[in-house]
Amino acid sequence: MKRIYMDHAATTQLSQKALEAMLPYFREEYGNPSAVYSYGQAAKNALEKCRNRVAKAIGALPTEIYFTSGGTESDNWAIRSICRMKCEKGKHIITTQMEHNAVRRTLEQLEEDGYEVTYLQPDRRGQITAEQLEAAIREDTILVTIMLANNVVGTVLDIRALAAVTRKHRILFHTDAVQAVGHIPVNVRQLGVDFLSISGHKFNGPKGVGVLFCKLPNRLRPLLTGGGQEKEERSGTENIPAIVGMTEALEENIGSLKENMEYLNGLMKRMNESLTELPGVYPTGDPAHRLPGFCSYVIEGIPHSVLLVNKLNEQNICVSSGSACSASSKEASHVLLSLGYENPLASGALRLTFGIDNTEDDVIHAAEAVKAAIQMIRAEQVSRAPRLEGRVTEI
Repeated sequence: MKRIYMDHAATTQLSQKALEAMLPYFREEYGNPSAVYSYGQAAKNALEKCRNRVAKAIGALPTEIYFTSGGTESDNWAIRSICRMKCEKGKHIITTQMEHNAVRRTLEQLEEDGYEVTYLQPDRRGQITAEQLEAAIREDTILVTIMLANNVVGTVLDIRALAAVTRKHRILFHTDAVQAVGHIPVNVRQLGVDFLSISGHKFNGPKGVGVLFCKLPNRLRPLLTGGGQEKEERSGTENIPAIVGMTEALEENIGSLKENMEYLNGLMKRMNESLTELPGVYPTGDPAHRLPGFCSYVIEGIPHSVLLVNKLNEQNICVSSGSACSASSKEASHVLLSLGYENPLASGALRLTFGIDNTEDDVIHAAEAVKAAIQMIRAEQVSRAPRLEGRVTEI
């Protein structure tokens, strides 16, 4: 049975070009980039070429690019670094109720340390307005951190408008762009952000590598100390094979971005048309401003999403209910709850995210399987419901 993978928001297959670019740095060019001899300098040259290429891809300067272990580290580093930089000004941070846990959990820890966090509530589409942000700003606000694209419902936020508000008040702005980079146009200068997080495995690069953009003249505070790599801001021997693979994958995706977006949106439209034929299936997120190939729904009659995901897995169809980090949880997504969906509807979520390797036949087959699984689960729930007819209640 053919496996149909439709969870590209969770991770993506390493591209062939990225793999081929990585291979020499595992064996032939394995030097430590901090070493002064030829093997080391070859690795160092590869590292700096990647820094230049990544910078060009997102409209940054090479000196504004720092390589990390992924989106989680990039988010943590940016947020904690800003708090250390601005500790004399205040301890107030603004974010949203629908951020990824890499941001949410970090802010929760900071709250334990005495920081105060304002959580803006998105509207039903997953959008935050500039007016909302403006109203939340205080004299002691030091940071606004709002994601560029949501990982559960696929909404793309108007970060450019939100960052304009913080610039007016001279407040630093960080955006988690993990779901966006490599899938939609992202230019840090056009967005107007001060910090931006990237993860390589979301756009056909390897796992365990990412980027933090830090706009000059801001200066990061070290999250890790040691040998002084990454301009003495992020110690640890750089993962050259992963950095090379991520860079290759990023350029590859950006080079065919327009065609990919058109193709994936075509698949998304076909899936939406098919699934919404079934009563009680409701698309979530912003229909106009969303990631390409990103389908998300809440479904009536599904007590928890794991049931649906498991039934589809039995047919070799890989989908999810939302964030891969909480895939096995039976609790409703905090994102859906923040958008105003209540239980039990919020617990019956489904996310299908396509890649360019998916075909129209995949979509047709998966759509029919999803509808059949929904109807099966609904029937099972009805059969398990207590039957009260003919019972006598003793008083």
